[in-house]
Amino acid sequence: MKMNRIIREKRKNLGMTQEQMAAYLGVSASAVNKWEKGSTCPDIALLPGLARLLQTDLNTLLSFKEDLCDAEIENFVNAVNETVREKGYEKGYQMAMNKIHKYPTCEPLLYSLILYLDGARFLYSVPEQEGHGEVFETFYERLSESEIPVIRETALTMLISASRNRKDFARAEELIEKLPVSSVDQEEQRAILYMRQEKYQEAEKLWERRVLEGITEAQTALMNMMEIAQKEGRMEDAKVYADIYEQASRLFCVTAWIPYIAKLQLSVMIQDREGCLSALRSVLSGLQEAWKPQDSPLYRNLSGSETNILSERLESLLREELKAGRDFDFLRGSEEFQTLLEDLNR
Repeated sequence: MKMNRIIREKRKNLGMTQEQMAAYLGVSASAVNKWEKGSTCPDIALLPGLARLLQTDLNTLLSFKEDLCDAEIENFVNAVNETVREKGYEKGYQMAMNKIHKYPTCEPLLYSLILYLDGARFLYSVPEQEGHGEVFETFYERLSESEIPVIRETALTMLISASRNRKDFARAEELIEKLPVSSVDQEEQRAILYMRQEKYQEAEKLWERRVLEGITEAQTALMNMMEIAQKEGRMEDAKVYADIYEQASRLFCVTAWIPYIAKLQLSVMIQDREGCLSALRSVLSGLQEAWKPQDSPLYRNLSGSETNILSERLESLLREELKAGRDFDFLRGSEEFQTLLEDLNR
């Protein structure tokens, strides 16, 4: 983060106006305004006093500690993930927060860690009362002003989701308006450029990722259409969407358990015992299979390591849900369900 943004953020966090800061430092409010716009920088003689006023240090103010390369960030996120898996979510959470406090202006680090922690709290069934959601939302608010487009847009998307979940639909609409509308697809243009440069492997990898993103978007749309149909009482349509979800997932060679997710969700929604047990058996069987995208011509340049880690955690989460979750209460009197639970414990 540049010094102008650090000054602006820390001043606002302390509840100071530009005029108040100017008075403390013996400069004009116009000078402070120019610092925060990035058009000028504070005189070097003012920096120690400015750092004290903003309750920070010169290293932070001058961004000396902000730079971590992508590899360092990736390695640290992996280390946090290992800590969460082996020692629990709270240990990993504290480890991540300590790193953020050490590099408070490194937006790529903050972005990667908060996204990981936010997703992991659902995978590891962290109680909502722990208050992590509010912490993450504060970080998303900050990141929504990032100068890095992917960080800014992802943060906005997460804030929209949080507002939606709170039923603050007016705020969600306001945030949606901040999302950019672009007719230029950078990734597509880059892939075409690679092809013209005869960098075929690089181009193919981008197209493979596009295929995977495309089927993921289609799956999300079908799941939502299925839920709408069920809520409106259009059960035949809901079943059609679940069937198409399964067929499309198979056709696009995704992870073995994914094709059955729509039917599992639909059967839970309508409390269809037979359908739910059938889908559960298929999902649990699929979770045992490691996804090797390279085995399919569609994804021969992609890695499935992250998806396989997710599968391991989802299996554990599903086991816990089957044993104690309310969603499956309608199955508990079934002999087949008891057999399935016994098989899981073997």
